[in-house]
Amino acid sequence: MHKVIRLQKVEITAPVGTWEALIAAIQAGADSVYFGVGILNMRARSSLNFTLRDLVKISRICRKNNVRTYLTLNIVIYDQEIQQMKKVVNSARKNGIDAIIATDPAVICYAHSIGIPVHISTQANISNLGAVKYWSQYADVMVMARELSLEQIAAITRAIKRKHITGPSGNLVQIEVFAHGALCMAISGKCYLSLDHYNASANRGTCYQLCRRPYTVTDADGENELTVDNEYIMSPKDLCTIGFLDKILEAGISVLKIEGRGRSPEYVKTVVSCYREATDAVICGTYNRELVADWTERLKTVYNRGFWNGYYLGSKMGEWAGQHGSVATETKEYVGKVTNYFTKLKVAEIKMESGELNCNDRIYIQGPTTGVFEMTIPEIRVDLKSVVKTRKGEFCSLPVEQFLRRADKIYKIIPVK
Repeated sequence: MHKVIRLQKVEITAPVGTWEALIAAIQAGADSVYFGVGILNMRARSSLNFTLRDLVKISRICRKNNVRTYLTLNIVIYDQEIQQMKKVVNSARKNGIDAIIATDPAVICYAHSIGIPVHISTQANISNLGAVKYWSQYADVMVMARELSLEQIAAITRAIKRKHITGPSGNLVQIEVFAHGALCMAISGKCYLSLDHYNASANRGTCYQLCRRPYTVTDADGENELTVDNEYIMSPKDLCTIGFLDKILEAGISVLKIEGRGRSPEYVKTVVSCYREATDAVICGTYNRELVADWTERLKTVYNRGFWNGYYLGSKMGEWAGQHGSVATETKEYVGKVTNYFTKLKVAEIKMESGELNCNDRIYIQGPTTGVFEMTIPEIRVDLKSVVKTRKGEFCSLPVEQFLRRADKIYKIIPVK
């Protein structure tokens, strides 16, 4: 595990569904962020999404922090949406968005025609060198199909160099893979369960996630009924590659993608931080099992359905979740909001709106500009008097080194038993 891999810094691209998550991604060391606007993206239903008017601010914040911006326009597009699609792409170009992530040839061709870079989405199911050659006329970056093994991916990256396959920029095509997050039972996410049952297509960003539910099997006569126990047979565990990240980088990957545009800001910050640290450790030769164990425990604290290696190491079958929802080792509980911050004293005034806080409790402080700040409470004051506890309805003050804004939210971090 101490092998030094001679690479340039590998790009980590982070999922962003809220302003808090955007700042959290930047705080965690992301090189780029990806996000959707409106309904023309694969998370149209499961995350809040931004608006076209938000592109100005997103672009400004990211340029200031040297973070690249990628707009997801990766759904199947219908004829009646072509003009709306063009409006989105035009706005992205006008506001300096770095690339469009797309699957539909209509989007890809239009973005290419007006000179905005294109990244080919995993929904395009790129699984071979021929597909890479074809898409290279439009794109410099391609996300591989999630079903490929590292051996297959490495063969493609070697061939790109050997055959000198370049994109529109004239640079060698870059290969991107998913490193962490939710996986779908369908080929690169191309599922029709939700469309079949609810007329709401996963390929249009409106998946109802029927695969994540428990199921009962009934015989044809309706006399016997069995509940499928222990495993959610269509719900894969989440992908986690932190334990073999060295092998992923050795395969010639240029970009690591974190899944989770519908996830919380602390998820984004924790996951991106771990993969930033791990990637840098691989490159400088300090990556080891002890660090992997620590990163894995940190990753377990935020939303996950359990972890497995995906198909990278040659698995033929998925590993299925054992229960519905998250098995994270920690959760958060809203307790109040910041009503004032005294910069010289470095003290925050908090209005307690729910529950209670104790000295030595761990908390998240989150806001659209603050991002995610985590701390352990060293002291609590109520009416200027030091106390060990504060409850709903009280105003209290906490010493906080981080500059905070009014209306920033306070969450108590609670271990899950």
